[in-house]
Amino acid sequence: MKEIQIPAQYATGVSQINIEQALIAAGKDLDRLEPADLALLEDFHSGGRIATYQLVELVDLTPATEVLDAGTGIGGTARYLAARFGCRVTGVDMVAEYCDTARWLNHLVGLDDRIVVRQADVTELPFADGSFQVVFSQHVQMNVPDKDRLYREARRVTAPGGRLAVWDIVTGDGGALDYPLPWAEAPEHTHLATPAALRTAIESAGYTVEHWADLTEATVTTMRTVLAMPASPLGLHAFVPNFRERAEHLTDALADGRLRAVQAVARTS
Repeated sequence: MKEIQIPAQYATGVSQINIEQALIAAGKDLDRLEPADLALLEDFHSGGRIATYQLVELVDLTPATEVLDAGTGIGGTARYLAARFGCRVTGVDMVAEYCDTARWLNHLVGLDDRIVVRQADVTELPFADGSFQVVFSQHVQMNVPDKDRLYREARRVTAPGGRLAVWDIVTGDGGALDYPLPWAEAPEHTHLATPAALRTAIESAGYTVEHWADLTEATVTTMRTVLAMPASPLGLHAFVPNFRERAEHLTDALADGRLRAVQAVARTS
């Protein structure tokens, strides 16, 4: 984890406390919590649960599928997959606080028997070659300077015939960005690639891209809809400091072309 800086908003020390307070304020019974109760606050990427659902629909999953959620955050994608498909999911994140919060939430919704959470660097994964049939990577690479190393590690742990499912932000017209952003307090925390460079890094790692789509316009529509919703205790603002400002900066940059949103699925040979 030497090369990757951890922006301050990922480790506030109060993620679990704030999420617990938000759930109680929303009238949720923590002793009877269901996975769906967390849907509004656990997908820390543009488009939220909608984007997760759309990406998952491109990948065939069964209860026997071994899945890696690389950069799991507080575990939203891992819980969605485990609850919907019954598959076993390993979530990896470099932020200890997020790992602890993910384990706590997994336990609250009764999924800790299907999800394992490990604190680890996505560029140095602690797993044997070919351990997973599917690797999910959503809004992770913007904090990783070495894209080649990132995708080589993903490829190493992907079994033959397995897939990499990507949902990510890339550079657009090269215009200067406004900070803070959801993943960065300042420019030194941002390591965005162009769409072409991102695809090249994935293919150079040994994947064959089977699906590549620019979903920028749809993402802007979704994010503007979310930002216009009435205030609620539940949402990413429950544990991400200044989330609205970050989300507005991201939405504006997507809308005017400074950033793009890319969805991709690639397969190993």
